[in-house]
Amino acid sequence: MNLTLKYLLIITLSAMFSYGYAQDNKEPLKLSLAEAQSYAIENSRAMKTARIDLAIADKKIWETIAMGLPQLGLSANYQHQFVVPEISFGSYLDPYSLPNGYITNTDIINAYKPSPTVPLGVHDNTTFDFTLSQLIFSGEYIVGLQATKVFKEISVNSLAKTDAQTRETISGTYSLYMVLNENHRVLNESYASVEQTYNEVLKMNEQGFNEETDVDQIKINLSNLKRLITSVEAQKDVTIKLLKYQLGIDLEQPLILTDSLSKIIQEGNIQYLSPPSFNVETSIDYKIVRNLESSSALFLKREKSKYLPTINSFYRRHEQTNSPSFNFMVKDLVGIGLNVPIFTSGLRSSKVSQAKFDLEKARINTENAAQALVLEFETALTAYQTAFSNFVTNSESIILSKKIYDKTLVKYQEGISSSFELSQNQSQYLVAETAYYNSILNLLTAKAKLDRILTVN
Repeated sequence: MNLTLKYLLIITLSAMFSYGYAQDNKEPLKLSLAEAQSYAIENSRAMKTARIDLAIADKKIWETIAMGLPQLGLSANYQHQFVVPEISFGSYLDPYSLPNGYITNTDIINAYKPSPTVPLGVHDNTTFDFTLSQLIFSGEYIVGLQATKVFKEISVNSLAKTDAQTRETISGTYSLYMVLNENHRVLNESYASVEQTYNEVLKMNEQGFNEETDVDQIKINLSNLKRLITSVEAQKDVTIKLLKYQLGIDLEQPLILTDSLSKIIQEGNIQYLSPPSFNVETSIDYKIVRNLESSSALFLKREKSKYLPTINSFYRRHEQTNSPSFNFMVKDLVGIGLNVPIFTSGLRSSKVSQAKFDLEKARINTENAAQALVLEFETALTAYQTAFSNFVTNSESIILSKKIYDKTLVKYQEGISSSFELSQNQSQYLVAETAYYNSILNLLTAKAKLDRILTVN
């Protein structure tokens, strides 16, 4: 075997074994509901994205501020002239060409010499321009600075909303798994009880003390329970993976949920059985809508500010690596620029009118949002109270149906009750059990929604 290939194979196998060992030795992550929510706030992909959006907002704010701060730029330019233009200043009198003694007109004429040509440039030259500019006055910039505060508030409130939504999502999935887990436990207990009954009935049938239909009836009940258990197991597997996904952890990471259903239900009872107060002004959703209204107001101010002039100043320094003999370029230059909008054929007026309409719409949306949020709270509170009432009713029903089933089972074993009656009471118990756990899930879902609505930023 080639030596390089041998080493490559060894490295690959070592990596595979190391990975497998690491996978098998992952420490289980144990989380209560509150811990799961906190973990998701720190590690979920939705929260990470929201925090990145907030960081982008901070940079956008500085981008706006920086537009009004001094700006320094450098531009460089290299040029090559194939033919450099030249200038001549004509002939000049060369006194050294005059003879000593008597000078005639011809001598003077002959003493005139052509002057040398002067180049008006150079063949190769590199120029540098350093420009320092400063905005002195701009209505749009002033409004932009005001908008940065609103933009920051929008980003912060958006992060808080994502936080509240994440907590609600985690609470819903966590509670669903707890309900499924408890349902799975009860179904397993029922299965063990029915299986024991089935074995007893089967022995009695073999001894001729009952009919074969009794055995078949119990066997059908056993099969139905097995089907339900398999279904709940599949739902549990999907739900725990969904929770891991929402938490932002690897799907293969062992996860143990440490809270109990009774504890979560009790916390909700203490918190919401006495109707909580709701102040729409503290609602995150309402704050976001108000932010949008403020943005519309600032947009109107921005359009109005376009009627104002813009003033800026600059300083420019010009340098050359190869200056020509005759150089008229000014090295240092300072100036102030003024831009006054005069006439735009109604363009600005049209934009201002549109901004006014947008602001009016935003105010209507704010009023509508306030009413909608109050209605949402009242609906959620009613849903919680109804869910709690159903939970209490179903709690009583499951106790009674279990009691009836247990008594019927004893009667059946004593030969007083029929297998049909036993099957009917078992079905009644399973229906009551399903209704009970659905009421728990509805109760916890309603609680999570109220938690999200009442979140204060």
